Amino acid sequence: MDVMGDKATLFETGRFVQPSSREDTETPDETGEIADEAAEELRQRLAAEAGDVEAMSVLGAMLLRRGDLDGAEPHLRAATAAGDRAAANNLGVLLHQRGYADEAAGWWRIAAVAGSTAAAHALGRHHRERGDEPAAEYWLRQSAEQGHTLGAYALADLLEHRGDAAAEQWMRVAAERGHREAAYRLARALDRKAAREAGGDDDGRAPEEAEQWYRQAAARGHRRAALQLGTILERRGELKEAGRWYLTSAKDGEARAACALGFLLRDAGDTENAAVWWLRAAQDGDGNAANALGALHAERGETQTAERWYRAAMDAGDVNGAYNLGLLCAEQGRTAQAEQWYRRAAYAGHREAANALAILLLQGGDETGAEPWFSKAAEAGSVDAAFNLGILHAGRGEDRAALRWYERAAAAGHTEAALQVGIARLRDGDEQEAERHLRCAAGGGSAEAAYRLATVLDARRPPEPAHELGEPVHRRSECEEWYERAASQGHRRAQVRVGMLAAARGDVVEAARWYREAAEAGSRNGAFNLGLLLAREGSEPEAAVWWTRAADAGHGRAALRLALVYARRGELAEGQRWADRAVSLGPASVTERAERLRDALRQELSA
Repeated sequence: MDVMGDKATLFETGRFVQPSSREDTETPDETGEIADEAAEELRQRLAAEAGDVEAMSVLGAMLLRRGDLDGAEPHLRAATAAGDRAAANNLGVLLHQRGYADEAAGWWRIAAVAGSTAAAHALGRHHRERGDEPAAEYWLRQSAEQGHTLGAYALADLLEHRGDAAAEQWMRVAAERGHREAAYRLARALDRKAAREAGGDDDGRAPEEAEQWYRQAAARGHRRAALQLGTILERRGELKEAGRWYLTSAKDGEARAACALGFLLRDAGDTENAAVWWLRAAQDGDGNAANALGALHAERGETQTAERWYRAAMDAGDVNGAYNLGLLCAEQGRTAQAEQWYRRAAYAGHREAANALAILLLQGGDETGAEPWFSKAAEAGSVDAAFNLGILHAGRGEDRAALRWYERAAAAGHTEAALQVGIARLRDGDEQEAERHLRCAAGGGSAEAAYRLATVLDARRPPEPAHELGEPVHRRSECEEWYERAASQGHRRAQVRVGMLAAARGDVVEAARWYREAAEAGSRNGAFNLGLLLAREGSEPEAAVWWTRAADAGHGRAALRLALVYARRGELAEGQRWADRAVSLGPASVTERAERLRDALRQELSA
């Protein structure tokens, strides 16, 4: 509702010089301004008493703005009776403020018919409040088409409510004329349109034009536009400017901006100031900020304070509060309370809480109770829940159902799920599909996937081409790169394989390094191969140490080697003991040789 009515007409008089909004005016000397206003009021009052119609209208407007309705009404009525359309509009505003809406509409109609765009706007809003949308559209259009900014915005709002495509046109008109809410809403509309055209795939990047309108609205003090602009800039990595807009919005009272500013400061390492802004946002009812404060205190070991903030988040309607309370209780071993909070969050639709609840139930032996929660979480989009369902079905031997859930999780980027799909496809003989999934898992950091991918590629590798002088030519293959990646991540079998490849090309030092690393991590093959390498280098006593470690871990060939070592040393009883061990460990070829050696040692001992 335009408080002062027909601004254009009043400006043209040369007597009404104050804009309707204080934020558009600089006031370097407030005392001087008040004095000027008083002098202007006195001048208008003298002119009005002398019968000047324009002065009556301006004086009535001045008193109306000041809230002096009783003083303004006689002047406005007098000017209206003399045909002043601005006075008719302002009289309508006055009557509307007094609660006489129908009488106000009558005067607005008179002013609107006389050409007052402000009155047409006010009349259009009056009809919309009464539910008469055709009449509202008629008067708002009259106002908008004659250049009234608020009329253009109100018309756009009405058309948008109806789903009329013309809404964007009028919203743009209002935005171009400086209406900050119109600029913000136009930007939001352009954002939504871009998302629809992209098939609903919102990548977080606002169209360039939308960003420009956000910027314009933010520059005019629109706090939500400043928040949105900060979000766009943060996603783009322009953190310094994003922080400035968050700060602007937060200072204007936007709790979400204060919360976002807190996260920006935390990521920059300034947790102290982050906590200040989170506190401000949380006190204004922002549940996300309350959760952030809870997490901050939890990290510091201040569990009681953390719990208080998580409860505050929950009270603010943020379901993450209940989930975080569940996590806090679970960490403290308060299983019953954790289950209670997980259930509360899960029933409210929190998918990760549903997954956590299912895990809790499963750990308690309630598989029947856990499965529905895993399913609910997975259907809601929890990748971890889909993977857990795969594990659940695999544990029952339901391989097809397990694979279905693994594939679903793998499609969403779950590394371990991709590994399981790759293993299943290898088992089924679908090497091409297996390789695709193993590459995904290996690329995601799975050492086991890197090793299995390497074995697939290794099996395809052609024999090494011979040099023209008969010496083999070594070319680094892709499978070696994957073996090394897995080995560097601590995969013991990969370490052994990398050692074997190094030994094959004559790099004894490198081979020993990888064998030793695998052996020290518990690999019996690594220990056995390290023993072989040391024995070839003439360090049989040290080799025997590693073979002992391998044999104790169940390596039959290592036990056979030890039997031979002790036999050569003349320690026949010890040799026989290791030969017996080799017979029991196998495999068949080792068992056969160990039996012959054992029998020979027995004969020697009994001779």
